[in-house]
Amino acid sequence: MPSSPLKIGIIMDPIESIKPSVDTTFGLMLGAQARGYDVYYMQCSDLFLQNGMVHAHMQALQLKDDPLQWFSVLDDKTIPLSELDIILMRKDPPVDLQYLHTTQLLDLAIKQGCQVINRPQSLRDFNEKLLAQHFVDDTPPTLISYRLPQLHAFIQTQQMAVLKPLDGMGGQGIFKLSANDPNINTVLEILTNNGTTLAVAQKYLPEIHTHGDKRILIIDGEPLPYAVVRKPKQGENRANMAAGGISTGEELRARDRDICNKISPFLKQHGLAFVGLDVIGDYITEINITSPTGLRRLEQLYQQDFTQHVWDRLVAYAAV
Repeated sequence: MPSSPLKIGIIMDPIESIKPSVDTTFGLMLGAQARGYDVYYMQCSDLFLQNGMVHAHMQALQLKDDPLQWFSVLDDKTIPLSELDIILMRKDPPVDLQYLHTTQLLDLAIKQGCQVINRPQSLRDFNEKLLAQHFVDDTPPTLISYRLPQLHAFIQTQQMAVLKPLDGMGGQGIFKLSANDPNINTVLEILTNNGTTLAVAQKYLPEIHTHGDKRILIIDGEPLPYAVVRKPKQGENRANMAAGGISTGEELRARDRDICNKISPFLKQHGLAFVGLDVIGDYITEINITSPTGLRRLEQLYQQDFTQHVWDRLVAYAAV
């Protein structure tokens, strides 16, 4: 008798608002469907606890790689999450109370028999910018602080620094400041909310303009062989695609692989099976764990179906 298809649950932002041509979560859903898996879509607000069991209102979807109509709903159902084989937690930041409560419900779902990628506890425990500091020898000089004078002094010491919010994404709220920039105080006041919110300051790495900001995808400890290389457009300092960055591809260098080999045991230990590593020059700048992107762009650049390799590794990871 043939075995029944895997049931894959996807927790994400509203599917009707994505850009399907570049959205990694949508690419994963298409790939799951191509393998014959049943794909179920839900948002954080669809989860609930009843009589000790975690359930969700969810929709079975039919996906189509069409920029005008990329999904249709086959069925609406409400079932325990334990009836799903794998759940991908792909909700974008902010990591707010709703996000945290979702991870707590997902912790219970794991105990009730479902595999969740990435591990909910790790999504709670690790901030994507702070996580890189577990590998401080491989990160640029960094200060994360509430204090305006301390951040100001860091900029003076480095002469040129990049400032960003601790919980930002997609290039939002990023500033490049020189030591004599007249806007330093204003920027620091905004980023720290007048000293009440942590802000990140890192030494500016000029390699972002020459060699780009690499996105390396690491799946269950193993990097894909190529990276998406994002460079700022003319007159811009942000390389993020959401901020208008220009992307090409590049095979991983020996230094890239050394970094991946160094951090992979940590990622595996903490159940971080789908990770986006950001590298500028020889340095890690962020370790993205909430909803890393870049997979569809890699496939467009290299005309290869990397998604099936990703699913091979995720299914093997979930089976352990």
